[in-house]
Amino acid sequence: MTITAERKTALIKEHATKSGDTGSPEVQVAILTERINALTDHFKSHKKDNHSRRGLLKMVSARRGLLDYLKKKDEGRYQALIKKLDIRR
Repeated sequence: MTITAERKTALIKEHATKSGDTGSPEVQVAILTERINALTDHFKSHKKDNHSRRGLLKMVSARRGLLDYLKKKDEGRYQALIKKLDIRR
């Protein structure tokens, strides 16, 4: 359900806009997407885990807010990010 430190570092390097960038919307959305995908796989075998499902919904909402912010700020970066992460919109 959680991602490893190595995977998180790789995501930060891959989506960072500059060196040392960990707070840009692209990086935050990439990390949230990775966690959401892991939880989605978890629910395939644990259908009644409603406590984790609540956390999943909170993460999806947080990602949605970041994507809305990025779309309002810079449409090009938004389009590139959803295409790169294969997020359906």
